[in-house]
Amino acid sequence: MNVIKGVQMSWLIITEKDNTAKRLSSILFGEFERKKKFNVNYYYSKTKDAYVLGLKGHIVELDFPQEYNNWGKVSLNSLLKAEVIKKVKEERIVKLLEYLGKQVDRVTIATDYDREGELIGLEAVEIIKKVNPDVRIDRVRYSALTPPDIKKAFSKPDTLNINLAKSAETRQIIDLYWGAILTRLLSISSGRLGKDFLSVGRVQSPTLRLIVERETEIREFKPKKYWEIIATFNSSGGIEFIGKHLKRFDEKNEASKALGNIRDYGIVREFKEVERVDKKPTPFNTTEFLKEASRFMSPDRAMNVAENLYINGYISYPRTDNTVYPKSLNLKRIVKSFLNSSFKDCALIALEDMNPSKGKKETTDHPPIYPTAVAEKSELSKDEWRIYELIVRRFLASLAPNAIWRIRRTLIDVNGEMFTSSGRELIKKGWREIYVYVKSEESYLPYLRIGEQIRILSKKLLEKETKPPSRYSSGSLIKLMERLNLGTKSTRHEIIKKLYSRKYVQGNPLIPTETAFAVIDALKKCAETITLPDMTSKLEIEMDGIEEGRIRQEDVVRESKNFLEKILKAVNVEELSKTLKEGIRRDKILGKCPKCEGELVIRKARGKFVGCSSYPDCKFSLPLPKKGKLNVISKECDKHKMRMIRIKQKNKNWTFCPYCNYLEWINNR
Repeated sequence: MNVIKGVQMSWLIITEKDNTAKRLSSILFGEFERKKKFNVNYYYSKTKDAYVLGLKGHIVELDFPQEYNNWGKVSLNSLLKAEVIKKVKEERIVKLLEYLGKQVDRVTIATDYDREGELIGLEAVEIIKKVNPDVRIDRVRYSALTPPDIKKAFSKPDTLNINLAKSAETRQIIDLYWGAILTRLLSISSGRLGKDFLSVGRVQSPTLRLIVERETEIREFKPKKYWEIIATFNSSGGIEFIGKHLKRFDEKNEASKALGNIRDYGIVREFKEVERVDKKPTPFNTTEFLKEASRFMSPDRAMNVAENLYINGYISYPRTDNTVYPKSLNLKRIVKSFLNSSFKDCALIALEDMNPSKGKKETTDHPPIYPTAVAEKSELSKDEWRIYELIVRRFLASLAPNAIWRIRRTLIDVNGEMFTSSGRELIKKGWREIYVYVKSEESYLPYLRIGEQIRILSKKLLEKETKPPSRYSSGSLIKLMERLNLGTKSTRHEIIKKLYSRKYVQGNPLIPTETAFAVIDALKKCAETITLPDMTSKLEIEMDGIEEGRIRQEDVVRESKNFLEKILKAVNVEELSKTLKEGIRRDKILGKCPKCEGELVIRKARGKFVGCSSYPDCKFSLPLPKKGKLNVISKECDKHKMRMIRIKQKNKNWTFCPYCNYLEWINNR
């Protein structure tokens, strides 16, 4: 039986998910029964008289009352004044929670240890308290679903942190007001209602602005020509190497003159050789993990896979800001557990001179992400193995010896024209032998003596152009969002997913659509603050204040509502509507019609096809596949100067020019 101070008590344990509930039952009780009521699973230990119930995250949600749901009839000002209510999201789970809650003397909240987890636990407690006001409530916190971690957590139960839960609830309330009011404002102004509505968000909009402004830089970038001179040298030992002129020339005449000065030999004026320590990577926090995982899959998919690995006991909790291993973590024991696995060689390197690296952020809630159990490739799915291997290799690399490079640099005088060359050789692999995702590119420069005469085998003048800034990848965007305090470790990947789902961006690196340009342009004109990270960053600081009990929830919500009220008063709806509609129109244009001066757009009539905007005067059209999700992308066909189309089907994705596709079909008939 569950005994507290000599008194037998019936017990209910609440987790966030069913898989977690099942695993906890196995760890805590060994033998247990799987039961079902209201078509919801739960687990029961007869010996402990204990129930374990897994929720589905938030089982209640914040919303406006029913009468505010009509977008066309409800004014935005009245929506701003509406009181937020809680609505049951998972009715069957709530019924079971009430049913079990009536029967028990003790409830233990075992949800994830973060803001959202604390709020989910509080929501469950509030439901139970209505049917069993005198029930005893406690809280357990853990960072890994392993027997030692779980048993330690349950041996020292704590209390719910109400302020922590309230900080998460405050974010929900503010996001509801921001999202509902601004989304309705843009969607109604643009005429984009139904499933194609234009969403706006407190974090989403500043993030989208970053992408749009980077694309604007790329579009407006004007390349400048420049010239470089390279020469192939041959050392006295007969080893060839490449040297580059110290100067980059903006004028071709000047470069040609310098090229003409180059004779058959050069003199070594400087030669330096140093050893450089290449420090091991820091432990994985969520942001760094998602950045690295984006090599293989979308950040959203990577987090889903990581959460599944966590629930099944393979890794620690994947939502953490920490980049410093706590002293309580037995790192050597974890490394030794991999000596009988496919990571044996990596573990041996880590054990050579174990000294964990440290990042800049140290927190006390969760450790950095690390492996909690040994797995082999055959035990996991393809995606699970990729993520698990990444986490294992990063963990072992963060403990391994530093790498060491031998760096050589030289300066060669060729008739007054100065050339430089460098080489780098990895003389101690260290962590690089483990963390195979980072390339160890070497280049060889022979040992040279100062004053040595070097023969020139060839010389070449290269014409080049300056390059525009690169687009953000999902990984680099997550890092930038962290630096600007946009969103949290738990939400950044979800924000990027939403940008894709709302058709604001496509591809990776991320390319904004014309609709995205229109939305940001419109917001910058009527409510620029929405598109800046300042408000969001300020709110994150206020969340900390609520958690610490220094700031009241109602004050933060009131301030945010006052800000929205000012925006509604200042906005020019007519100008907003014009900007949005023009941007949405541009997004539908593929190019110029080859038969007239019209524009080719996607049309619908018993399926989708490409048609001319001058119809019925011009009846030019191109067929499109009947099935699949269709997206017009920014890339143009070189031949027809027409934007290309990407089709996504269940087992096939392809990109094509509709005109090229049509001509090929005609030729093959």
